[in-house]
Amino acid sequence: MHGHGTYIPENKALAWFERRLPVLGLLKSSFVDYPTPRNLNYWWTFGGILTVVLMVQIVTGIVLVMHYTPTSADAFDSVEHIMRNVNYGWLLRYIHANGASMFFLAVYVHIFRGLYYGSYKEPREVLWILGVILFLLMMATAFMGYVLPWGQMSFWAATVITNLFSALPFVGEPIVTWLWGGYSVDEPTLKRFFSLHYLLPFVLFGVVLLHIWALHVVGQNNPAGIDVKSNKDTVAFTPYATIKDSFAMIVFFILFAWLVFYVPNYLGHSDNYIPANPLQTPPHIVPEWYFLPFYAILRAIPSKLGGVIAMFGSIVVLVFVPWLDTSKVRSARYRPLYKQFFWILLVVCIGLGYLGAKPAEGIYVIAARILTAYYFLHFLVILPLLGFIEKPKPLPSSIAESVLKGKESDPMPAKG
Repeated sequence: MHGHGTYIPENKALAWFERRLPVLGLLKSSFVDYPTPRNLNYWWTFGGILTVVLMVQIVTGIVLVMHYTPTSADAFDSVEHIMRNVNYGWLLRYIHANGASMFFLAVYVHIFRGLYYGSYKEPREVLWILGVILFLLMMATAFMGYVLPWGQMSFWAATVITNLFSALPFVGEPIVTWLWGGYSVDEPTLKRFFSLHYLLPFVLFGVVLLHIWALHVVGQNNPAGIDVKSNKDTVAFTPYATIKDSFAMIVFFILFAWLVFYVPNYLGHSDNYIPANPLQTPPHIVPEWYFLPFYAILRAIPSKLGGVIAMFGSIVVLVFVPWLDTSKVRSARYRPLYKQFFWILLVVCIGLGYLGAKPAEGIYVIAARILTAYYFLHFLVILPLLGFIEKPKPLPSSIAESVLKGKESDPMPAKG
């Protein structure tokens, strides 16, 4: 019949259900029989890891919300109540707080893997843009969540970051007033951020589904950066990819567990255990580690408006990478010049993160300006030029050739 899948379960009850709503067939075609390039390495496991961590964040967040009070008088105490009085509240809170850090760690690996292997190139431009949108939503969600404990660093981070919008001509002041819900950061601000922090993860989940859909439409990229040409180039997603993903997740969650059980406050700031005080500014306002590179770019520009434009521009420029990179070759494996500039970019980003944690003075500001200039030069100048001056290495004729190198034996190819 029109619109029905070909998969029919052996169980009669499941077969009856499948004829009316072919969910099992969709899952089987998407996560069992789905043809996966046979040369995928462990850098490709972070997409699955990110999906699982998002689910962990949503589940722990829903439970934490049951005990949190979004008022300026009670927010700090309600977090302490969760830590001390709620059954396993300390565990839920530490998983949620450190889960944000692990989420960003995984997403940065995911982004740089895409940059290294050219996963943004045709026909995956929309897939890449959806990824950048997810990154922006993550940043907004994480920032608003950081404000909710209503400690000193939470309060002043909200004050500093929301004030940035005032630099925008004409619309800046109305935006700031709307975000604050008044004329300063106070209870209306907290309630707005609480509401948005609770809702945005579900928006994130919706965009993740779009991201996965787009991935299944255009297919996965691979380390060789060449298209699938036959069944020999692919293997079934299950068991080959699922085993690799499962192993990577176990290793990742061992690191996550170590962070939660042994050093749960290592990535936080001690000032956030002091209740918010609008009359006392902390000596050094620092955002969470995953915002530090953008914070360094913001402070590197002498003009407030210029800093805001540069900070947001450093993310927006990623949207245009599929068109800024003029090379026809995807993978850095076959692009010797690009590979060198990629590693320089990685060092620059780590350097910006280091400088973002330092005071905005002296040599730190000078270094931040140099690295900020290089960051934009990489995308706006170096990347377009490399496509014209670089001589790539010869590409293999197929994925199977790049993997097998003449060997006879190979895993069972995916059904296709």
